[in-house]
Amino acid sequence: MKINRTALRTIDMLKLISKRPDGITLDEICEALELPKTSAYDIATTLVYSGMARMTKEQKQRYHIGLNAYRIGISYTNHLDFISVIDPELKAFAREVGKTVFFGVRSDEELVYLCKSEPENPIITTATVGTKNPLYCTSLGKAILAFEEEDVRDSVIGMMTFVRKTPHTIHNRVRLVKELEEIRARGYALDARELEEHMECVGAPVFGQDGGVLGAISVSSLYKPTEDYDALGQLVKKKAQEVSRLLGFLGKSS
Repeated sequence: MKINRTALRTIDMLKLISKRPDGITLDEICEALELPKTSAYDIATTLVYSGMARMTKEQKQRYHIGLNAYRIGISYTNHLDFISVIDPELKAFAREVGKTVFFGVRSDEELVYLCKSEPENPIITTATVGTKNPLYCTSLGKAILAFEEEDVRDSVIGMMTFVRKTPHTIHNRVRLVKELEEIRARGYALDARELEEHMECVGAPVFGQDGGVLGAISVSSLYKPTEDYDALGQLVKKKAQEVSRLLGFLGKSS
């Protein structure tokens, strides 16, 4: 089988760019991929021309993942077998807990909702499939971010602009980093009325076959002072671990 070297370099460059939400310079690309600058420039220019990457002009030109790459990724995600695995699990879980259940993934510094399952008498939630919310004030987003690779996590946090959605919203990087450490220790995240003041959500990470965090599952409900959210967190964590195993993850998720 004949492998095209330029095609492989192009794929490697796209992978590298996708891991840097804050963008990456041509010099950094050359160093990481051990490419001559002329070759790297030609590939990067082609990616920008095709919409697979985009370029911003700061002190140095930086390359970011492009809209066409994102569209292809979403199309791929929509047809992945993992959705057919996750969807019935979410429906059964929603019936079990009597609350609305979501599955979401990270897109740069935002959370995208891919699946939503509701019990018989659902509460009204503003989140719908395809909508986005900030990572820092959602249990899904924090659960994903806490288990990302450290360099990716730091890069994503560096991109964030913190906006108070409610009086309870995390509003600075120091507080977020501290909470992410706590989430890693216990295995689940809380949205303690940080996005909507009347809502409390609990989320836990889902891992793929390669061991990387794929997304997260959450349970949303109206805030009740009498609710045991730690117990609910353990329940969501267990379900996320079950789904991870169904997707081929063999390691420990916490």
